Amino acid sequence: MKGVHFLVAFVLLALAFTFASASDPSPLQDFCVAINNTNDGGMFFNSLSVFFGMYSSVFVNGKFCKDPKLATANDFFFPGLNIPGNTANQLGSKVTLVTVEQILGLNTLGISLARLDFAPYGGLNPPHTHPRATEILVVLEGTLYVGFVTSNPDNRLITKVLYPGDVFVFPIGLIHFQFNIGNTNAVAFSGLSSQNPGLIPIANAVFGSNPPINPDVLAKAFQLDKTVVTYLQSRF
Repeated sequence: MKGVHFLVAFVLLALAFTFASASDPSPLQDFCVAINNTNDGGMFFNSLSVFFGMYSSVFVNGKFCKDPKLATANDFFFPGLNIPGNTANQLGSKVTLVTVEQILGLNTLGISLARLDFAPYGGLNPPHTHPRATEILVVLEGTLYVGFVTSNPDNRLITKVLYPGDVFVFPIGLIHFQFNIGNTNAVAFSGLSSQNPGLIPIANAVFGSNPPINPDVLAKAFQLDKTVVTYLQSRF
């Protein structure tokens, strides 16, 4: 009976370690090109199945693996990041993401990329977070005012004005932004430490949730009049 208890404890510890990991899991093979048709998925080990000596077809980061012998160059390719994004919108910015959804070969590799275009003075990538990735940004054109806010209890704002060739890092999970303070278009590229970094725009999440958060909650949280909260919710 003690052996069974030890076995259960070992499995729970293994699962806890797995869920506590702060980054994408390391690949166990050269690559794992993602596919959406599970009937064609490759067979690979599930952590529990390995422990009990069984094989199982499971999800890896939400994606099945294509047979590596069937992989082609197009599985690792994405064209068009030389094309400027359309910034004719309310925010004056456009983010073009290249994640595992665009390059299936990124599956399990723990990286992704984005091109950021900003309209002349005022183009904004609004405050947001990436829950699964640190971001490193390099400016190619223009002048960007960027920054992030540290977590409690300090909530300290760390900012910098960036010029072409400058690089800035936004730590994982922290609220950050980019704002064009120049009179010309601005262009930047970002690398992210996850194949699927996720995106939580702060204003949209708070005032545009579906269904809406009770206005009384937001009014008290932000110390605003309830009519202001309902107006903001209508805007999002």
